[in-house]
Amino acid sequence: MPELTDLSVIRTLCEKYDFALSKGFGQNFIINSGLPPKIVDASGVDKSWGVLEIGPGIGVLTKELARRAAKVVSIEVDGRLPPLLAETMAGVENFKLVLQDVLKADLRALIEEEFPGMPVAVCANLPYYITSPIVMKLLGDRLPIQNLTVMVQKEAADRLAAAPGTRASSAISCAVSYYATSKLMFTAAPGSFYPAPKVTSAVVRMDIRPTPAVQVEDEDGYFALIRAAFGQRRKTAANAIASGLGLPKDKVIAAIEAAGFDARIRPEALTLEDFAAVQRELK
Repeated sequence: MPELTDLSVIRTLCEKYDFALSKGFGQNFIINSGLPPKIVDASGVDKSWGVLEIGPGIGVLTKELARRAAKVVSIEVDGRLPPLLAETMAGVENFKLVLQDVLKADLRALIEEEFPGMPVAVCANLPYYITSPIVMKLLGDRLPIQNLTVMVQKEAADRLAAAPGTRASSAISCAVSYYATSKLMFTAAPGSFYPAPKVTSAVVRMDIRPTPAVQVEDEDGYFALIRAAFGQRRKTAANAIASGLGLPKDKVIAAIEAAGFDARIRPEALTLEDFAAVQRELK
């Protein structure tokens, strides 16, 4: 099979299968041949691992994963791609394609069926427009996976990797940190993709914690509090929480002060433990 990062090969395949890249699906294919090995290196998988890939495209990263892992199952939502992948992945016996929407699929059942007895990693070149919903589903569903290694827009990568309590933190930073430890591994220039996006990309690895970073009684309420706090970033945490949760401002201020913080504190200054303390005082 010719090199799938070769632009002329990509164009020939697209023409052969009457395939046009979809902005709606956020399709940007990797054309930098050095990227797939770096992504797989970052994931840490080897021949003992199963890998769940999201959005295989024409199979550039998929082939490298299949070469290095025991088994690769790729989930693809675009019904136009299976015939093309049947050609590019021909003869790769440890690869399976599942045509489903990752946000609607029963991933737990899929993982348990396809990867019995194996450590499992998620690896993906994620569409920029849907990064957060996919990451939150993968983490929030508490799937039997060891880590996630994803290529995303650099701005999103910074949020995924930011530590709570720091200037760059956000609601998703807190959610990721609750479930996993995260690290920005490396960046990739726009020219590494076809079509070239207007922004730099980056790879983030998230290693799942055995237990959440903090213990809370009401997890849904905890995340609702965090989302409210970051929902209006220009406001103080007290104002944002009161507005976002529909609570009296004086009650929220009292809870923040009882937890040991200044009433004017900003949400990005609060750690996971700090939010848990505020939640306890709000009860």
